[in-house]
Amino acid sequence: MKRRADRSLRVFVFGAGNAGRGLARALRRAGARVTLRAARSGIPRRVRADLIVLAVRDGLVASVAREMADSGSVGAESAVVHIAGALGPDVLAPLRGACAGVGQMHPLVSFASRDTTPQLMGASVHVQGDRIAVARARRAARTIGMKPWTQKGLDNVRYHAAAGFVANGAAALAAIATELLVAAGIPRARTPGMLGPLIRSVGDNVESLGLPDALTGPVRRGDAATVEHHVQVIRATVPEAFGLYVESVRAQLGLARQIGDAAPEKLAEIARIIASLWLASKGTRDV
Repeated sequence: MKRRADRSLRVFVFGAGNAGRGLARALRRAGARVTLRAARSGIPRRVRADLIVLAVRDGLVASVAREMADSGSVGAESAVVHIAGALGPDVLAPLRGACAGVGQMHPLVSFASRDTTPQLMGASVHVQGDRIAVARARRAARTIGMKPWTQKGLDNVRYHAAAGFVANGAAALAAIATELLVAAGIPRARTPGMLGPLIRSVGDNVESLGLPDALTGPVRRGDAATVEHHVQVIRATVPEAFGLYVESVRAQLGLARQIGDAAPEKLAEIARIIASLWLASKGTRDV
């Protein structure tokens, strides 16, 4: 997907955290005229922009909208969107009537740094709200190579929970894997360069193959002995991750059954091993 240079687009980003800075940086690189203002600097007296992006914490979106509406800082020519995943457009209701329209523009991307922008090309961004706000948010998204989409009746909380499950959970899994790699003898400084490409390859498989086909590894093959060995080293090295590993295997078993590469009795053996180890660990903790 190619970027669409849009040098006439004026964007005001309010909030200079990881996401605000990342989006502002990407829009500037794509040719848009961007103003970035930190929330701690306060609401400006007047904002002149085609699109105002509120990149503040979820709990502040409503109060910022009310303050902007009360101050009269937003002109009738501007559309206003927020980037919070769990909130719909109506949280910006105080601005309706004071601007061209309000909406949500949530990028399904992990912004982890103020100084670098993640890969946005081809990434999804959910857009909903008033017609003009949606049109301008889509325009901004396409300018930086993202794929805007709208799902009517979307449950924003479940949608955001799914995003957090992957984006935040993957970082936590990488932290656990790091401890295993270090215990295996690999220098800690080398582990990010090993795990990053591995995580990307999983993402590529999910995108190109879909589920369940993106699953690889011993559970898909029905290799009970390897799973048992994994459990033993995880309990010995990072025991706090044992329960997480068990639940991961249970989820993988469902995918493996759909794929059908392994014989059902092999998958049943893995399920029995996991169940017995889980019960044994509970008994140990209860003593």
